[in-house]
Amino acid sequence: MKVLLQNGLIYDGTKNPPFNGDIYIENDIIKEIGTNLNINTDKVIDCSNLVISPGFIDAHSHNDFFATNEDYTIPFLKQGITTQIVGNCGFSAYGTDPKSPYNNSIGGGLFSTNNPGSLNDYSNKVRGQLIQNIVPLVGHGTTRISVNGMSPHKLTLEQRQQQLKLLEENLQQGAFGGSFGFMYQPGMYAPTEEIVEWAKVIKKYDGIVTVHPRANSKIALGYPLLSFTPHLEQGLNEVIKIMEETNVRVEYSHLIFVGESSWKSVKPMLNKFKEYRAKGYEIAYDIYPFTYGASVITVILPGWYLKLSPEEKQKKSTKLKLKLIINITKKLLGIDFNDLVISYIGPDYPKYEGKNVAEIAAEEGLKPIDMYIKLVDLSNGQGRIMLGKYYNEQIIKTLMEDEISIYMTDAWYEPSGSQNAGTFQAFPFFLQKTKTYGIPLENTIHKMTGATVDRFHIKNRGYLKKDYAADITIFDYDDININFTNPSSTPTGIKYVFVNGELVLEANNYKNIKAGKLLRK
Repeated sequence: MKVLLQNGLIYDGTKNPPFNGDIYIENDIIKEIGTNLNINTDKVIDCSNLVISPGFIDAHSHNDFFATNEDYTIPFLKQGITTQIVGNCGFSAYGTDPKSPYNNSIGGGLFSTNNPGSLNDYSNKVRGQLIQNIVPLVGHGTTRISVNGMSPHKLTLEQRQQQLKLLEENLQQGAFGGSFGFMYQPGMYAPTEEIVEWAKVIKKYDGIVTVHPRANSKIALGYPLLSFTPHLEQGLNEVIKIMEETNVRVEYSHLIFVGESSWKSVKPMLNKFKEYRAKGYEIAYDIYPFTYGASVITVILPGWYLKLSPEEKQKKSTKLKLKLIINITKKLLGIDFNDLVISYIGPDYPKYEGKNVAEIAAEEGLKPIDMYIKLVDLSNGQGRIMLGKYYNEQIIKTLMEDEISIYMTDAWYEPSGSQNAGTFQAFPFFLQKTKTYGIPLENTIHKMTGATVDRFHIKNRGYLKKDYAADITIFDYDDININFTNPSSTPTGIKYVFVNGELVLEANNYKNIKAGKLLRK
């Protein structure tokens, strides 16, 4: 297909100022950029008063588990997202032995997939069915599950060798790196030597490691409760230690500061990033634009409790100890049960959805902590929540203005229960905040596009350049608008989206074209 985009305001993915011009697309490639281009084409789109940008790139996604399902992926396309980096937080839908007896646990309870195997197996499964491009990372949790299930026990030497073999095979098949999930089972159980050994293989292939740290708050149950250093700062220190031992490139996933008491750590953590970048290490982070985020209902439960058998969890002494720790933790954090909004407990409990734990407790005549434990039990630990007080507006502005941040959604479509606004609104919301905060639009587009491909070493994308892939998002900056009262509503302003040269979205309508590709390093 030959398409000419005329008279648009072109932001090329760099931080350079925009310019008025035309872009000629032939098949899946940008063939020409200029002014007053006179070329015979199949289609001409008048982009007067519109911004022409590289297709937006979601730096942190979990849509490898949902990539072939249109219901799950179209909301991201309607945000202008053409590429998603997947396999984050230690979980990928590939990177396992297809004969592993533990494959039903791939996804760690957060996600699930049928017939998982290698990246090549996954590629065969999704070929011709992708709406967006996906950039694969291998999940450490996935490789660990493949050899030892969800067990908290230390891997044997043979299991570690099997795990590293799986990792290396998938890197050879084109994965861009790997991911850790230190707050999730089974990644939370991995000793330092296993983590360092795994990261060294990533470094061998010049890959990147993304890390969900062990703590995102002043107090987290992955560390001893009493400590002079806030736990989220300890979490960053742990990541830095791995980086120092391996010199691997690091993307610190979804830098957040959960609870008001954690907000004092913004400045020291940003200074730590700058300190280590000045030393020559490649470390940076990604963010989202909301003051809350999606998580699992067990997120505030301590690791020792999660390891217990169902019988041990029901003991009176266990419940008393658990309640004491949770009460102390939430007070130290500066969050409460009204900051835990239920997204989903189970098909039999829709009455809880959209309400916070304190509201539900009042309705049922229980103490909030007892209601919380009841909800955990009703959902078999698989419930989903929206957790508040991740940021305040000043923190979001500070992070957006920081030169090393890039943007992401960390969201997925929910087949039931309440939706995460990030699934539908994150990138347009970044654009809206760009205008509110007075940030130059070229800086925001750079973070959404060129800066992200540079960080993950994605070739021939993320910029509007001759001979680059024709992933393009066209939007009306003045018309970008978010409906805050309905998190599953589609923002206005995104006019056209091209993926690999195919016009896949026009006037907010998906054109039933699957032009996405699984990209290889």
